[in-house]
Amino acid sequence: MKEEAVGQPSPEIRRVAIIGAGVAGRSFALACVAAGFDVVLEDVMPANLWRAEAEYSDLSARVAAGSLELAQTVEDAVRTADIAVDFVPDELESKLEIFSMIDRMAPPKTILCTPSYALSITDLASCVYRPERCFAVRGNLVRGDAAVAPIVRLLYPAATQEPIIETVRVFLRTLGVAVEAEADPDEPVLRKSASPSVSR
Repeated sequence: MKEEAVGQPSPEIRRVAIIGAGVAGRSFALACVAAGFDVVLEDVMPANLWRAEAEYSDLSARVAAGSLELAQTVEDAVRTADIAVDFVPDELESKLEIFSMIDRMAPPKTILCTPSYALSITDLASCVYRPERCFAVRGNLVRGDAAVAPIVRLLYPAATQEPIIETVRVFLRTLGVAVEAEADPDEPVLRKSASPSVSR
């Protein structure tokens, strides 16, 4: 799983925290387990965690690569995570709330990653203490039975350093998806609205 980036080694991802155990979160969690990662899955609804546990039991009978642990709180989920991926609604308020919680509770090494089609990762990153460790993903994160690897866009704030980008790239490739990484092309709304306006 570890690859060397130019100049310095990429940090390695072994432990994945997933916030949200709905259909998308559970599918992603099981894909991570099948790829050999140790996953901690959290959801506010116990029924979602029970479903995940049942699906994991079925998977582990066939593939015993990684592990799945269920967490009652976000804090428990991210305590030792190398990367935290949220599956909350793709709305600014929800994403800001979960980014802020993870940022407060996770160790400094933890990378924050969010599936988002609507939001600027530069905006989300500007609200946490680790902006250089924030990523947005656009595209299908689970390959499933697809004959051809789905292509995902990995977006990051302009100041993000290459070793961190490579770490997330390698992580996603391990899950069987093709990755196109690029600096965030979206215009930040929060920064724009925070600029002083001149009125006469």
